[in-house]
Amino acid sequence: MLLRNKLSFREIFRFTWKVDLWILLCCTVAYYIDTYYMKSHISVPGGIIGVLGTAIAFFIGFNNNQAYDRWWEARIIWGGIVNDSRSLARSLLSYTSHDFEAQQIARRMVQRHLAFLYALKSGLRSTNDDYYIRYLAADDLARVQGSFNVPNAIINLQSKDLQMLQQIGAIDEFRFKAIDELIVKHCDGMGKSERIKGTVFPPSYSFFTSIFIWFYVILNTLTMTETIGAWSIIFGWAFGFVFHVTHKNGLSIMNPFEDSHMGISLDAITRNIEINLLEALQAPNIPGPIKAQEDGLYIM
Repeated sequence: MLLRNKLSFREIFRFTWKVDLWILLCCTVAYYIDTYYMKSHISVPGGIIGVLGTAIAFFIGFNNNQAYDRWWEARIIWGGIVNDSRSLARSLLSYTSHDFEAQQIARRMVQRHLAFLYALKSGLRSTNDDYYIRYLAADDLARVQGSFNVPNAIINLQSKDLQMLQQIGAIDEFRFKAIDELIVKHCDGMGKSERIKGTVFPPSYSFFTSIFIWFYVILNTLTMTETIGAWSIIFGWAFGFVFHVTHKNGLSIMNPFEDSHMGISLDAITRNIEINLLEALQAPNIPGPIKAQEDGLYIM
């Protein structure tokens, strides 16, 4: 996730240099075609450019709005997971502080919750990260490793331990319900995250928007060639740059859980939760926060 409000020219160039070259090439070819062939045969009306540009702006606006909605929903979901994780650990450790056996179960549930978070992060980013294993007991690991959905299997173990706390009289019915609601909230957050990851943005929208932008760049260059000559290459690039980069910016946040600097900072979020919960457990060797990369430009 980007951390700075401003980008340097070097960062902008790195993000856009490929599309810049393609636009310049496209505008140059269009200029020479119009100059040496089309100029004596047909003239492209300027009104077409205005209508086409307006239509494309609507397409890009729709794509970017939908992409940002997906990105922002993902951030809201994980913001809720942060709060609910702290509440879960606080409730478990506070409600069971009077009983040694219950306290051990509660501590195991808190550590298991960390395993849930890291397993969920690994699944959302489609990586083979097994960091979550360190927070699972050997018997728990044997139960969840063969599961199709490891985070869901871990939540099932949480519910069983919560039931055990009630059976031994460590928590009453009201506290059982309160903790169970927190576990359900994490299940909801997992399901919502999986929905965003598993729902492919309709490819026809992004594909045809891209095609229409290239069509606009060509027609715009052909129109300007008749009035400003070779300068149409530069102005054609300028118009194309605005449309293409705006569209590309939307595409970059369309899949918020991807392992990229435009995605949600799952590494930093899960590490912050890990620090909070380990501090609640008074555990030794607590890891430090995830550091920003490239001079504070983004954090994973």
